[in-house]
Amino acid sequence: MRKQLLATALCLAATATGCGATVEQAQDAKPSSSVTLTNCGRQVTYDKVPERVVTNDVGITELMFALGLEDRMAGFAMPDDKGDLRDVPWKDGYDKVKWLSKDQLTKENVLDARADLVFAGWNYGFREDGGFTPDGLKKLGIASYILTESCHNGRGKSARGIMPPLDALYADLTNLGRLFGVHKRAAALIAGFKKQIADVRAKAPQGSGRPSVFLYDSGQDTPFTAGRYAAPEQIITEAGGVNVMHDLADSWTTVGWESVVQRNPDVIVICDYGDVSAEQKKKFLLSYPPLRNVAAVAHRRIISLDYADLVESPRNPSAIARLGAYLRTVPAGR
Repeated sequence: MRKQLLATALCLAATATGCGATVEQAQDAKPSSSVTLTNCGRQVTYDKVPERVVTNDVGITELMFALGLEDRMAGFAMPDDKGDLRDVPWKDGYDKVKWLSKDQLTKENVLDARADLVFAGWNYGFREDGGFTPDGLKKLGIASYILTESCHNGRGKSARGIMPPLDALYADLTNLGRLFGVHKRAAALIAGFKKQIADVRAKAPQGSGRPSVFLYDSGQDTPFTAGRYAAPEQIITEAGGVNVMHDLADSWTTVGWESVVQRNPDVIVICDYGDVSAEQKKKFLLSYPPLRNVAAVAHRRIISLDYADLVESPRNPSAIARLGAYLRTVPAGR
């Protein structure tokens, strides 16, 4: 089912006339010599079309692949704990583009790759502590583009997110489409994603019938979760649920278990990645005494989605479809 949904999403987005048609080439229009984009609230001008892009992490890398931009890439960095890559529609991108690091990008591997643009995000590669920042790269003559989900928002030292998550996805696809001259491909992807999401929304529970959902990423002493600017916010909402951490004006952040108990979610979504498996995370949640009376735990309503489903990526629409199908099984009144 996962493979079928992902393939359907790509098929919807790739052409306006269906899967039987020929997919347009990446260069669907010749871009101008310079392009000015709005990225994280700032106007950024790119003097030329990048030819050796390096990306950090799976969602960012797959945005490039979904736009057919493998030939514009010099490599990517990604831990190898981000799920099975064999069934994604853009598997060929992983076969074609060099895997630079199974950690994250550094100035050294960016320079070694002779990169002319780094596409990363705050906490998705860019980081102040190691000096790997857009400003630092600019001093090396290397341009940057920041993932919109990760934009700093001024609400705290590390708070991120400036717009609804799906708007962030569409903004990045639109910007990349303009920068690389593939705006038709970007528009087709966005239209296909919106249609897929609208189909799920039409079947979703309404009003008081919408189950409440807590996103559990990791952590035992304190859980790491998603506020209203991280992709799970709209994945949950469009699927027919309510994110219990909607009031957090941040993307990915830490909360206290007491707030989870107080909000009593009907469903828990586990983010599946890392050294701790989804099954181990589920076992912890079911055995953790403070959660004993939380509805999701008491009724064992726990579902796992891959990391790449839950960060800004072209997998978001298929994640909405899968979570939507699950939420429709939650009994009314719970």
